Amino acid sequence: MFGRRRKRDEKPKGVEDDIETGEDAVEDADAEGSADAEETSAEVTRSKLPPAPRPDGPWDHSEVGDPTKGRVDLGGLFVPGVEGMELRVEVAGDAIVAATVVLKDSAIQLQAFAAPKREGIWDEIREEISSGITKQGGVIDETEGTLGWELRAQVPVQLPDGKNGVQVVRFVGVDGPRWFLRGVISGQGAVQPEGAGLLEQIFQDTVVVRGDAPMAPRDPIVLKLPEDAQMVPDGVKQDETTEQGSRFAGGIEKLQRGPEVTEVR
Repeated sequence: MFGRRRKRDEKPKGVEDDIETGEDAVEDADAEGSADAEETSAEVTRSKLPPAPRPDGPWDHSEVGDPTKGRVDLGGLFVPGVEGMELRVEVAGDAIVAATVVLKDSAIQLQAFAAPKREGIWDEIREEISSGITKQGGVIDETEGTLGWELRAQVPVQLPDGKNGVQVVRFVGVDGPRWFLRGVISGQGAVQPEGAGLLEQIFQDTVVVRGDAPMAPRDPIVLKLPEDAQMVPDGVKQDETTEQGSRFAGGIEKLQRGPEVTEVR
């Protein structure tokens, strides 16, 4: 196939000394094939890794003595209360599937999903988010931050005046026992990550309640409104006495129903 192997002292006219012989090429090809196989194996293993340890949270409900202490009970999530924050719930159809905490000029959307028992899904979800945003013409930077591996994205958006713009967001995520918690940080907390410490603390101190009911991986864990919550549609100003009488721990001022969630895939 490769022809006659030349003798050691034989040098064909116009051929350099360092030319590869057929046998050398086979060895190199075998080495490259082995390296490719190792890379492929590493990629497969990456998406099948078990959930990483969570020494600083977020927490499973079984790991917390009293999840209601200092947190708002949303059923599938117990969200920490922080002075001055605004809490909005977001819906898909008739189900509440996400909660957004707004702090001044920053926000973090919290959404929990069912996950396999022995496999983490954050690695493959990052790849899907990256692919989706890139196809939209956005820019993605994968980096290791305070909460582990995250995506910092510049997403194309249409501005109120009709012009095209870019929104900076951060996607963070943590795998837990049979659940996955995703956070989407926007506003100044995304533009200046070094100033998003309080948002990151809220994410880490969130408690997830997966429940025992069978769920397909990636199904959203449905939330509920607290018993003393009042729905306030966007754009409607609350009565002053209602705001003063809020009974949420941590000084939460109001609970609002936000727009329906559109997940980037």
